Amino acid sequence: MQTEEQVILVNENDEKIGLMNKLEAHEKALLHRAFSIFVFNKKGELLIQQRAHSKYHSGGEWANTCCSHQRDGETTLEAGHRRLQEEMGFDVPLKEVFSFTYKKAFGNGLTEHEFDHVLFGEFEGVPKMNLDEVADWKYISLADLSKEIETYPEQYTIWLQIALIEVEKHLNK
Repeated sequence: MQTEEQVILVNENDEKIGLMNKLEAHEKALLHRAFSIFVFNKKGELLIQQRAHSKYHSGGEWANTCCSHQRDGETTLEAGHRRLQEEMGFDVPLKEVFSFTYKKAFGNGLTEHEFDHVLFGEFEGVPKMNLDEVADWKYISLADLSKEIETYPEQYTIWLQIALIEVEKHLNK
């Protein structure tokens, strides 16, 4: 993790109220802007990634295709394209579908408190994952993913568990 990287602090309406070092924002549990990308194949399976074990929190846990933080002056879509390429080695058209907020304290003194924008995309290929970010990947049906999360919740990031409920609602519209 780059200690100089900043996150955009926001209020409950996603209005920018400042900037802060990413680690400091997580130490102070301050609400900040983030995004989560959910990429599906034509069969409707979700491409999920196992976070690198070296990540500062949730290392080794399974998450959605890609997630990160917008930079100051960067739109959510611009940030999504940048990080999808950096983490998974590909880029696809993305569409923002919904957003949600969550707060989760981790055992290491850090707290994730995010205003999370959720983006959808479609991809049929094989990712070229960045091993500094991603340990593994796979496509999985939402039904199988839901069963896995119910059985082994500790293996999945909290934001994936929260977002998946809304993801399924938006896909079933």
